[in-house]
Amino acid sequence: MKRVLLTGATGFIGRHALPLLIERGYEVHATTHALPVGGEQNAALWHQVDFMDPVAVAGLVGTIKPSHLLHFAWYAEPGKYWASEQNFRWVQASMHLLEAFGNNGGKRVVMAGTCAEYDWGYGRCIENQTPIRPSSIYGACKVAMQHLLEAYGRRFAMSTAWGRIFHLYGPHEHRARLVPSVILPLLSGQTAPCSSGEQQRDFLHVKDVASAFAALLNSDVMGPVNIGSGQPIAVRDVVERIAAQIGRPALVRLGDQQSRPDESPLLVADVSRLTNEVKWAPFYNLDAGLASTIAWWREQSSKVGV
Repeated sequence: MKRVLLTGATGFIGRHALPLLIERGYEVHATTHALPVGGEQNAALWHQVDFMDPVAVAGLVGTIKPSHLLHFAWYAEPGKYWASEQNFRWVQASMHLLEAFGNNGGKRVVMAGTCAEYDWGYGRCIENQTPIRPSSIYGACKVAMQHLLEAYGRRFAMSTAWGRIFHLYGPHEHRARLVPSVILPLLSGQTAPCSSGEQQRDFLHVKDVASAFAALLNSDVMGPVNIGSGQPIAVRDVVERIAAQIGRPALVRLGDQQSRPDESPLLVADVSRLTNEVKWAPFYNLDAGLASTIAWWREQSSKVGV
């Protein structure tokens, strides 16, 4: 049986990847800081571990001896992670995890990267062609980890891949991010202040992001692979579609917030590798994905009376 160690299993992507891995026949060993209860446990085997403790990590991996590793865990607090020193610590922690995995016979590793690795001045990002020029500590540390992963894989004959995530949205997203920051005030009848939203971005539902990673892990594709829709859409269009579905377009305030001066007008993934080599396609189009996300947030709001 294929045995996978899934890190960040209660995080935004990991929680959606977990059942997909089980469906693919993996014995899933899921890690988290706080063990889940009830329905969140699914059929996974759960482990509580501090990734900043290399001795504990080595002990855990030595006990499980996974054949596969899907690594999502990283510092990702909105508004802080771009410039946080925690990124340096996560490079070290991820390297300790990778070494423990290799020392215990691990064969296939997929780690989560980011579109922030690319030079955003090029607009359309193509693996192994678009220059890698991160403008943040977060992007720089992800670049460093990808190089370390590839070097380690070559040295120890290990199959490795790196999924570069673009813009994602969906259930369990942090409230401060774009999509919930528009949905939540509109659901409660309040105005939703936004920038002018002219910039075009690549949006993919989180369940599709998780599905793409599960497919990538289950393949023999190596190297960087963009995880996105491949379809650019203006941010204002996303906001207006949310407002139309909720039925409160008059409450959107486009232009009330300033766009960042360094905002790139276009950022979209070339998904040729994901489509042609991994053989993966998304389940959700944007309207269906937004509808499912709005429904989830409506349910959450009703539970807490927001």
